[in-house]
Amino acid sequence: MNRTVRRFWLAGAAGVAVLALLVVVLVKLAAPTPGIASAAVEGTSTPSGSEPVTASPSTSPAATPNATSSVSPTATPSPTKATSSTVTNLDSPAKKEIAMKLVSSAENSSLNWKAQYKYIEDIDDGRGYTGGIIGFCSGTHDMLELVELYTKRKPGNVLAKYLPALRAVDGSDSHAGLDPGYPADWATAAKDSAFQQAQNDERDRVYFTPAVRQGKADGLRALGQFIYYDALVMHGPGSDPVSFGGIRAAAMRKAKTPAQGGDEYAYLTAFLDARKAAMLTEAAHENTDRVDTEQRVFLKARNFTLATPLRWSVYGDSYTIS
Repeated sequence: MNRTVRRFWLAGAAGVAVLALLVVVLVKLAAPTPGIASAAVEGTSTPSGSEPVTASPSTSPAATPNATSSVSPTATPSPTKATSSTVTNLDSPAKKEIAMKLVSSAENSSLNWKAQYKYIEDIDDGRGYTGGIIGFCSGTHDMLELVELYTKRKPGNVLAKYLPALRAVDGSDSHAGLDPGYPADWATAAKDSAFQQAQNDERDRVYFTPAVRQGKADGLRALGQFIYYDALVMHGPGSDPVSFGGIRAAAMRKAKTPAQGGDEYAYLTAFLDARKAAMLTEAAHENTDRVDTEQRVFLKARNFTLATPLRWSVYGDSYTIS
């Protein structure tokens, strides 16, 4: 090969080599870089000026196959159930108001129990004067305690001067030292809010609160607690056969209380039977309507919570609480 031809051949080979190298470089430059490609793809789904949105693994079902099991049960609370104190007990305000009306229907032939603060008369039951919202009696000590409380809170009140006489007649049906002015002065005192509050407080301390407490202990609901309360109002506390404690003891000899595993209906039936028997031993209480046509009506209806409406009758008068 002559020098001229060889020079051209070498020049051509060198040109081919340079061209091949240029092609390789261009191919590499044209190949997409993974990071750049990823950014470009994300850029197509992200509005201009926004950063890419990345799903959190903790909220993605694909990233967390058991996502539903991690949800706290408190996220969907179960319905709240009413407590027994708001539904079944007599000391809730609404049930207590019902109890006051029920007692007033039997004691005063009226549902307006607040109009009875001024009430006072001798009903010839051997207990002297009977007065006020639940029938405090001059012969059974509770009227004396009421006037003592009123005088402690408001010395010099219109009834304070009768305290010596009330102490003297306690336990009897005598009016000695009380007549003729006591009934009129009682009515005057009844206009005083301090005397009204004293009646409320003594009612609760001596009758209402002990009845509800014992009823709860015996596993009774509102009706049973009311039956206890009404019995305490009429018969008073004590353990003799015609007092509340004696009546309850007689009932428990016939049936177990719910707290003892007994049936509520059966026990209350036994209690009302025992109470009726106690009432019939006294001429003043021989009319047993408040048991027969009031409390047994609710019991037979199995209205253990005293749910309204309530309909009953006492001494020939009909009543309704809506």
